[in-house]
Amino acid sequence: MKAGMKTLGLALLTAVLSAGFILPSAFAARGKTFTGKVSDAMCGAKHEMPDEAACTRACVAKGAKYALVVGDKVYTLETSDKTALATLYKQAGANATVTGTASGDTITVTSVRAAK
Repeated sequence: MKAGMKTLGLALLTAVLSAGFILPSAFAARGKTFTGKVSDAMCGAKHEMPDEAACTRACVAKGAKYALVVGDKVYTLETSDKTALATLYKQAGANATVTGTASGDTITVTSVRAAK
């Protein structure tokens, strides 16, 4: 009986410790949320054209990536998701909330929505 209780206790301890390592990883994989102005990586925070939305769309059409200007920081946005790209197109020159994983100056995007 004592051996069975030890085994059960050890199994419970292992399960609790495993959950402690797995759950934070699952939440981290969802990413962080950033809110800022949708721009392009070529112009960043300063556009050549007076209409920021038109400038952003023109630069992206010429091959630049979308960017998000958050305060003084400009993040390049990495995504091939058509829904995210459509939302970025709509939000060009306006504020958006981007969820993703940041690495340096790049955010790998998991979702985009208009900022409230």
